[in-house]
Amino acid sequence: MFASFRRIGKLGWERFVRDRSSSSAAIVVMVIAVSLFTFLVFLQGFSSYVVASIENRIAISTYFTDEASEQDILDAKEAIIKMSVVRQVEYVSKAEALERFQERHLQDDVVMESLVAVGGNPLLASLSIRAESPEAYEQITAFLSTSSFAPLISKVDYQDRAPVIQRVSQVSAAVRVGVFLMSFILGIIAVLVAFNTVRLAIFNSRDEIEVMKLVGASNWFVRGPFLVQGILAGASATGITLLLMIPSIFFFAPRLEALVPGFSLWSYLWGNFFMLLLLQLGVGVGLGVLSSTIAIRRYLRV
Repeated sequence: MFASFRRIGKLGWERFVRDRSSSSAAIVVMVIAVSLFTFLVFLQGFSSYVVASIENRIAISTYFTDEASEQDILDAKEAIIKMSVVRQVEYVSKAEALERFQERHLQDDVVMESLVAVGGNPLLASLSIRAESPEAYEQITAFLSTSSFAPLISKVDYQDRAPVIQRVSQVSAAVRVGVFLMSFILGIIAVLVAFNTVRLAIFNSRDEIEVMKLVGASNWFVRGPFLVQGILAGASATGITLLLMIPSIFFFAPRLEALVPGFSLWSYLWGNFFMLLLLQLGVGVGLGVLSSTIAIRRYLRV
């Protein structure tokens, strides 16, 4: 058994080295296919970051009456943060709210004069609530209106921000659907191109396969060298793709970071390097083996 595997591996290597035109064509196509899948991984990471950034920009504020003590508000915060749909709750005291208001309107003399004329601190303490998804804000608002601390709430600004939240939800959904459709289409294209290239390479070897069958070679022995050739082509394509990926990231990383501050291609690469490497290797070798298996069985009737 070991001798058969060794012979099949040797024949596959010899075929890979000898048939340079077919091997080169297969490697080029595999590089394109692996590069497409690599691009899709980065696209998924980028789109997830963009969606999260958009969703993090929205929040609702719950304002408490002057009668509510700081401890009452902190107790309300603890109750809210326990909700599974809540990501973050920030307590903003009356003094902090006033400080932020003054910083925001520092250059507006009319507003500052009005604040002085009012005297004291007219602003209310509040809780700024961020949800796991835009759709959860309505559920959070309903909880606030029926909670034990509802009598202490002066206002929840959900209705004021509902149009913005709805728009963000639509944009997020559109981005996710767009990325999914693009990934699906590019994935199908990559598989079809790789399959047809390998199929043509095997078709060119039909005479050799017929001879092997005539001398009594088993189906497994006929398939073996082509599978090894597919594995070598896929592994070679993975290595080439990795070499091409580094200069590509050097070129695109600063431009993408200038467009979307906070997202670093380098950080995403090193944070997901082994996952990306395994995916590339799996796609390259998987396409080579799968294409060879299907093509030799379907088109050559082995």
